[in-house]
Parts: sequence; structure tokens; C-alpha cells
Amino acid sequence: MNAHTALIQTNVEAYLQQHEQKDILRFITCGSVDDGKSTLIGRMLHDSKTVYQDQLAAIEKDSKTVGTTGEAADLALLVDGLQSEREQGITIDVAYRYFSSELRKFIIADTPGHEQYTRNMATGASSADLAVLLIDARYGVQAQTRRHSYICSLLGIRHFVVAINKMDLVDYSETVFENIKNEFQALAERFPQVENYFVPLSALAGDNVVQASNHMPWYQGDTLLGLLNHIDVSVESQAEELRLPVQYVNRPHLNFRGYCGTLASGELHTGQVVTALPSGQTSTVKEILVGNQAVAKAIPGQALTVTLNDEIDISRGDQIVGEQHQATISDEFKAHIVWMNEDELVPGKRYDFKMGTRYISGTVSALDWQLDINSLEKQNASELPLNGIGEAHISLTEAVVYDTYQSNRTTGSFVVIDRLTNATVGAGMISKVLDKKTDDTADNVDQFASEVTPQMRASIKPHNSRCVWTSNLTDGHRMEVALHRQGFHTYLLDLNYDSPAALKPLLEAGLIVVVVSNSRDLETIKTALQCCSLTELPNDRIDTAMIDSVIQQCSKD
Repeated sequence: MNAHTALIQTNVEAYLQQHEQKDILRFITCGSVDDGKSTLIGRMLHDSKTVYQDQLAAIEKDSKTVGTTGEAADLALLVDGLQSEREQGITIDVAYRYFSSELRKFIIADTPGHEQYTRNMATGASSADLAVLLIDARYGVQAQTRRHSYICSLLGIRHFVVAINKMDLVDYSETVFENIKNEFQALAERFPQVENYFVPLSALAGDNVVQASNHMPWYQGDTLLGLLNHIDVSVESQAEELRLPVQYVNRPHLNFRGYCGTLASGELHTGQVVTALPSGQTSTVKEILVGNQAVAKAIPGQALTVTLNDEIDISRGDQIVGEQHQATISDEFKAHIVWMNEDELVPGKRYDFKMGTRYISGTVSALDWQLDINSLEKQNASELPLNGIGEAHISLTEAVVYDTYQSNRTTGSFVVIDRLTNATVGAGMISKVLDKKTDDTADNVDQFASEVTPQMRASIKPHNSRCVWTSNLTDGHRMEVALHRQGFHTYLLDLNYDSPAALKPLLEAGLIVVVVSNSRDLETIKTALQCCSLTELPNDRIDTAMIDSVIQQCSKD
């Protein structure tokens, strides 16, 4: 019996008071199919003693018909509730589970591992503060690991617990754990804003889930539950700027006008000066009602009704913000899109967008890039396929109130709706403000970072970017002419007259640069050439075979 259980039995009121004061951690479990996500959650619920006896009895009974663990209870069935999930042994829909430890309350989103259910995974991640990324110790980092890591990072999750599962199937090998840890750390360099934790475990056997494992004495860190108890996510939960999207104007009689909604961020208190957007009219808070109870202050997440001391114009879809906390009002912005429909996202097509409590029509006016999930490189794209991730330019039919997703996850996100089927086809996170009235502001213009990457420029050329280096000007001319006749995009750079600084942008533009340089520039040129593939021509006069060799090196397969 732990102190948690003992307090329930001896003093229920004290337990309830203690329970009410615990903070809440929302986290998601994700990874490839069959990595053991549902089993892990089932194990966590079971070992933390939050499964009722009748539930456990039902699971033991069901395990005999649809379980995958032989005679033992299949704890994954605690989470996989749908009949099709049990029959296939996979997770299809997002399943939410709730439990608490002595230190925290938890809301878990168990999400599918199949690529076709990426939409469900993104839904679960959208409200999470932390991600538990499962990796099968037998296979290491997979494509879904990369996809889910990127989506979690994109959705603003700043803490990853990398749970390397099924250690029992690799003899609890420290070497396997360290190799996978190093593999993921190389991937994690793409997410410098994310803090990573690693834990080796076996969800099936219960090693390092709630109780420390006797099979892995080489691991001295916290168990998974220990990490979840202590990782501090309070910074992410404390957006300070007041945002109250108005969902409903409540006017039961002539003497009452209240504005209903869920407080997205900041604190609201009576007497506070607020501004209604987009009208820009200002008033002060007269009364705050949570249910039928008048309160002096409201906090994020509370559904409330607020009345003001002035009759100002506020409608459904408007936002009440702090006087000093102005939001952007614009009909254009850039956003990261996760596409969730079998019909591709097509630039120029009209869609509906649900932003907070407001529906509005608009178009994806341009698709800037699509992500290659294997390399995590940006690529050119004319359409975005199912489960594709990209960045797009959104144009709406009228101005709306919004923030960037980075500054506010609630007022910086939206969903895309097909106008014909009314199906949700995409999820978006606003990445950049585009305001025509202030188009020369730093927020609108990223002066030094082009949306077109060197990889994207190279992808539309019939050759790879490369530097061909010679000290002989005649050879340089001959080589450039030969390459040009093959349809290659070339440039002859004579560093006896031109600046070495010109080399890097030419290479980033995807060109084959034939560099002519004398020995005095040798060290400078070598430093500059570290950024690309290099072919050095011999000091002897080049022949036809040498030219053919260079053409072959430059050509794409």
C-alpha cells in the first residue's frame, strides 16, 4: 500500500484536497505500429494501481479470445476499446485515459502508429505538453519515428521521452540502448528547441515503467513514471496574453448581455480593461460567471461568461484581449499544414477554415514546400498528399484575429474543411504573420532566409551542384563549354579577378561552378570549397576522357 492509497482509506477529504491541488500533465504516446504503445499505457495503469478489479477481470476474460500475450492478461486491451482494434491488434482512434500518481494527474492520448492514421496522431498531439516516443529496440529509429517527432515538434511539444521498448527481446542490452539513443540524438538535432530524455523499458514485462528494472542495472536514470512526475512543462502552459474567443453572445433578457467562451490564455479579472477585436473598442470587465457562480478571476481552460460595463460591438468569432495584448488582424498568413485527406491539397482551390469559434472561406494561394519525411528536407511541391506536411500561404476572404502558433497554440491553429463534403481535411499551425498594412515589418519579411532551399533549387536541375577546380583558364573554358552542351547550368568563376565570396551562393543555386584559380588563392579556395562536392582537374592538359568523367560525376542517376 503506498501513501497515495493509504490516504484514501484514512482521510478521503484530505486526499481529495491533495488531488485537487496536483498539476495536470497532458502527454501523447506515439511511434510505429506494434511498438507497444497501448501495452505501455495498460502497464502504466496496471502497475500504478488505477485499474478497477472488474476492469481487470474483463480484460483477463477478453485476453483469452483476442489477446496477444498467451495466458497473461493483454493490458493493451485497456486502451484498445474498439472491436476492430482488438481484432487487428492495432490502435485506430485516439484513446484518452486518465490516472494520477502521488505527484501529478495525467491525461494520456494513445494514438495510432499506422501512417494512414496520422491525422489521429496529430489530433492527439495538438493538446499535449509532452510526447512519449516509443521505439522498438529490435528495429531502432523508423520512418514513423521521424514523422511523429517532426509533427510533435511542429505542434509545439517541447519535451520528448524516448522510450526504447521491448528491451527483453534484445537481452536487455546496454549497447542496443546506446546505439538507438545515438541514432535518435542525430535526428533530434533537427529539433533544437526540444528537450530529450531516454529510458530503456519493457512494457510487457513492466521493466522501468513504474518500477525500476532488475534486468538493467546499467541504467541509473528514472523510470518512465518517474520522468513523467518530474519533467517541468509549466513554461509551455503559461501563455500570458489574454485571449478569449467569443463562442456565444448570451442575452436572455434586455438587462443582460454576456459573452461566452473558453479562456484560451492569460488571466481575466473584474475591473480589467479589455479590447474587443476586430472592432478595437475598449471596456472594463463588470462580472465573470463560471457556471452560475460569480468569480473575481478566471484562468485558462475555464468556460465562462463575461459582462462588460459598456455596450460595445462583440459577435461570435470575435476575441476579447487585454488592452496591452493586441493580436494580429489580417486576411493572410503562412502556416504549416498536416494534410489528412486522400484528395490532395490543391493550391487555388476554395476551402473553409475553422479558426477558434469562427468559420471563414479562403484558399491556399501557394504551397511553399513539402517535407521529405525520411530526410526531413524541404522539397518543391505543387500538391500536398495524404499525410503530407508542408508550408502554405493562406488567403482568406476577410480579415480574422489570430496569433502565431509559437506564441499561442489555441489562437494560432486552425483546421481545413472541404466545402463539398464538410470533412476535416487538414490541420494548420500559423507560422508567420502576413499583414499587407505592415508589409515591411520584421514579422513579414525574413530578409536572410529564403523559402527555397538549396536542395529545392537543385531538385529541378538535371545535375548536382558541384565545383570543378582548375588552375588553367583554357581548361576551365573547355570544361564549362562541354558541360553546357550537355544541358547543365554552369558558371565560370575566375578567382584571379572575381571574389571567392561569390562561390557559395552559386553552389546553393544548384549550379556547376568551374573555378579557375592560381596557387596564391589555394587556402582560401579550399576553405570555400568545403561546402560542396569537388572535382579537381589535373595539372596536365585535360583530355576527352577527363571531360566525360566530370560529366558523369555531375549527372543525376
